[in-house]
This record gives sequence, structure tokens and C-alpha cells, in this order.
Amino acid sequence: MKKHILIACYFFAALILFSECKKDSSSTQTTATITALNCSSATFSATATVNKAYTGTATVPYTGGNAATYSAGSAISSTGVTGLTATLTAGTLASGAGSLTFSISGTPTSSGTASFALSFGGQTCTMGLTVSSGATATSCASLTGVAKLVCLCDSFESMLSSSQISALQLSYNYTNIKTWSNLPAALSPRIGLQFSTLSSAQLGAAKAIVKAMTGTYANEGYDEVNQVWLADDYLLANGGGSDYGSGNYYIAFFGTPSVTGQFEIMETGHHKTVANTYKNGSLIAYTPHFEASEPISFTSGSNTYAPITQERDAFVAFLASLNSSQLASAKSSSSFSDLVLVPGQDWKFPTTHSGLVGSSLSASQKTLLTNTIKTYTEDIDDVNGATVLSSYVSKLDSTYVLYSGTTSMTTKYDYFRIDGPNVWIEFIVAGGIVFPTQTHIHSIWRDRVNDYAGTKN
Repeated sequence: MKKHILIACYFFAALILFSECKKDSSSTQTTATITALNCSSATFSATATVNKAYTGTATVPYTGGNAATYSAGSAISSTGVTGLTATLTAGTLASGAGSLTFSISGTPTSSGTASFALSFGGQTCTMGLTVSSGATATSCASLTGVAKLVCLCDSFESMLSSSQISALQLSYNYTNIKTWSNLPAALSPRIGLQFSTLSSAQLGAAKAIVKAMTGTYANEGYDEVNQVWLADDYLLANGGGSDYGSGNYYIAFFGTPSVTGQFEIMETGHHKTVANTYKNGSLIAYTPHFEASEPISFTSGSNTYAPITQERDAFVAFLASLNSSQLASAKSSSSFSDLVLVPGQDWKFPTTHSGLVGSSLSASQKTLLTNTIKTYTEDIDDVNGATVLSSYVSKLDSTYVLYSGTTSMTTKYDYFRIDGPNVWIEFIVAGGIVFPTQTHIHSIWRDRVNDYAGTKN
């Protein structure tokens, strides 16, 4: 009997010891912690398309893991684009750097970015999954106007990572939309996505957008944009250094491209800035629009290019049509070493017009002046370019012409200006930078009333 009692006591004591050990083990279990969670580098197993059921995983890098085990999380609903949830998959942290896995499912209700507010191990960040409209460059081909442009923008965004979307898609405000320059991006930083960071497919999609924004005429519109990019590549290859080259151009969306609401698309770099603003399916602003070329003429491959000389030739033809009295009226008493409304001089139009007034011109001279303006309005898409030209020509009698220097527009600091109730065009022959013994051309097109779609602050 005593023996049985003794065994029972030993068994009871062992049970108590096991219970205490289990309690101690439970109480010292390590909590999962990390030092950083990097949502901007998240990768996704599948692409998402609006109104189509989505199932995939997201892999989110972290650093500073403490090797602890963690349980599955609760579903996190998406914001922005709704209809999706992300759920943390259970796992064990690495000791240092590793990745968390989230399962994502649902049906996105719109195109754009589905955002997930993640919180883990003492760190938080927002993960963005791009939801495309399902558009492709091919599917956009049958569309026209702003609908086609928006389709191309959706197609481009569908190719981008969440961090690229964040760099591309920016707020529409004055601070952002006035970020352009006549200097290389290394000297005057731009915002948006840099061409050199894009894959070949992404770059092709970006250029398709620029093409849709610009005209189809030879040596104008997209042809001119391409030639200016080639000129920058020529500078890169001929002593200019890495600050030059078409890879240093940028594209940015200010606001969300859509056939409703307002947004701007800007392509900008050293010697070309295209800044078009759209509202409710229509182009409402097309300036400031900057163009330049160094060298004035150059050879690339087997072709010779001179991208801005068509403008210069039109000015020269107009000046050659003036009689001595008209030339005297058009001649400025001042000389110019730069454009008046260079970047940073926004909304600083002179309060009075100077030079030769359009009402004093003959019919043939007005045609020549119209031809000079056309070399700028043809830089935007053909339909809108014709409309804008017609508007400017309707005010030709109240438009003034001014020049300084020689009428050849080939000598350093030769200057030409067209200044109307709306239209403002400047052209100057500047000194060479990469090739200091040569000259190069700078020109700006602005609108006295509608620059930046009227946005001033």
C-alpha cells in the first residue's frame, strides 16, 4: 500500500513539474519583430485587371528579422481601388533580411492602385498593387483623341511596379507642373519617371503617349521630339558627358489620366518640354512648350537633322517680306541674351505689346506670319493644333512682331518674338555649350491667358 502511495506521489510531482515547465516555455515565447518593412519593393505573382477575379501573392521584403515564428494575419481590405483583400501567410522570420508573403484575392472595382495598409513586427507601410484597365497599345489603336491617350496611359501603367507608379503619378499642383527647365536634368532636377530607368517595352509605351500628344507633320510634332532626343544623344556621344542623352528625359502624370476630370502629361528634359493639360476629354492647355537644339544641325546614322530650323526659316521668310518702314517698327531698341520667359519666369509677360502690329500687314505678310505660328501649333496633335492656330489667326490684327539683331536669325543673340492677345512665341540664337565655337537655338511657346491651364499657384 505504501509503495502505491509513493508511486502516486512521484507521478503527481512529475505532473506538476511538467505543467510548470510548459508554463515557463509559453511565457518566454519570442514576439516577431523587424526593423524595416519595404512596401515599395513589393513584388506580385500576377497582374490585376479591373472587374476580373484576382488571386495572387505579394512578397514584401523586410530587414532586421529576429527569427521568431508568426501566425497568419487577418484580411486587410484595399483602399483606392477597392474589392481586394490581403492576408499574411504564417511563417518564421529570418535572422536579418527576408520577405513576408501575403495572399491577395477579390475582384478590383476600378483601375488604378489598390493600397493595403500593412503592419507587422512594429513596422508599417502601404503596399500598392496596380490594377490595369486591360488596355494594351493594340486595343488603343481603334480609339481617337483623349480616349486613346488615356488608354495608352493605362497600358503604360499596367507595365509598371508600384514604386514606378508612385514616381509617375503625381498631384496636379503648381509646384509640380512648373518643374521643367532648359537645362539638363542633372543641373535642374525633373520629376516623374526617367527614360533610362525603363525597360524597352516600358520606354516604347511612354513614347507612344508622347506621340499621341504631338503632331504628325514632318519636322514638327513627334518627329521634332525624336530629333531633339537624337540631338541630345549626339551631345552624349561627342563630348557632352553623361548629363546629356535621351535617357535623361522624363515623363510624368499630374492627376489621373481619365476622360473625366483634369490632368496633365509632361515630357521634359534638356531641350524639349511638352506639357499638355486635359479636362473632361478635351485638351485645354498646351503651354509652356519649350524646344531647342544643340548642335543646330547634326548627323545620326545616315541621316542629317536640323530640328528647329523650320521655325527659323519661317521667321526669316516673314522678315524678308517687310519693307524698310515695317522693319524699323519691328526692330527692338533692346538686345537680348536669352528668352524673356525662360523657365522660372512664369506669368511675367510684359504689360504692353511692342513691335510691328499685325493690322499693318498685307494679306501675304499675314500668311507668312501664320506660317511661323503654325510651326508651333503643329507640335501638338493635328486636330487641336488646327483649332489653336485658327484661334491665334483670328487675333492676328492685334498680334505684334519684334526682332533684335540680324534678320538672318543665325548670329548669336538674334531674337524674334510673336506677341498676341494669347500667343507668345520667342526664338533666340544662343551660344554653344558643348560646342562653344558654335551657336544653338532656344525657343518657347507660351499663352498669355492659358499658360499652365491658367494655374498660377
